[in-house]
Amino acid sequence: MEKKQAEIGIIGGSGFYDLASNLKEIKVETPYGSPSDKIALGKIAGKKIAFLPRHHKDHSIPPHKINYRANIYALKSLGVSRILTSHAAGSLQKKIKPGDFVILDQFINRTTGRIDTFYDGPIATHISTAFPYCPQLRSLAIKIGKQMKLPLHEKGTVVIIQGPRYSTAAESIWFTKMGWDLVNMTEYPEVTLARELEMCYCAIAVATDYDSGLVVEGKVKPVSSKQIIEMFSKNISKIKKLMLKMIENWPKQFTCTCQEALKNARF
Repeated sequence: MEKKQAEIGIIGGSGFYDLASNLKEIKVETPYGSPSDKIALGKIAGKKIAFLPRHHKDHSIPPHKINYRANIYALKSLGVSRILTSHAAGSLQKKIKPGDFVILDQFINRTTGRIDTFYDGPIATHISTAFPYCPQLRSLAIKIGKQMKLPLHEKGTVVIIQGPRYSTAAESIWFTKMGWDLVNMTEYPEVTLARELEMCYCAIAVATDYDSGLVVEGKVKPVSSKQIIEMFSKNISKIKKLMLKMIENWPKQFTCTCQEALKNARF
């Protein structure tokens, strides 16, 4: 396969396609099976971009059935070294209001049974995920978000649940008491798989609702898929503008260590 067909990967929905020009869809196969959908190649501000709809263009793949390994491997095989992504997430804290943007810096994994590594042996490989998100891209996202005057939180911890069901009130209250900020179903293992392949990863979360732990206080209604879709759709133009401005100001040099994640990871 031709190398360097893209340098930046955007994982989200097909609603991001209009950011780029001269789009061409290609089918990519991997040793781990097929990615969620065809990958669309195009350019933004002179940069080669690869778009991948996480749930398929018609949103037919639920969170627990996504082939995360194939998605990340496919982008890597095209030459992608940095990934930008967006997520809808439920807020676990009153300070994070629906419509707020959060530049994630930590995660808590509460999923079960997901294949979450490329390294099953025979060489034991243990990457560090102490700081799993690219600091260079996070700084850029924060800078541009502030310039745009977005309702922005510079950091946040997301807890990833298995899905496809939403949390019980008791689970949500526990997450809130632990001090975690958001709840989501797709962030893991996407972020760690990218790190295993030494790719920079930056996640922009948009709070679409208050999660069920805050519902029991009687101030908001329980979450619905309709509500989440409506809130995310309301903010998608802001997400796209943020990503566009980030790519327009894309750093040429790496100042992070994401590209060295395997350096001291193997015995």
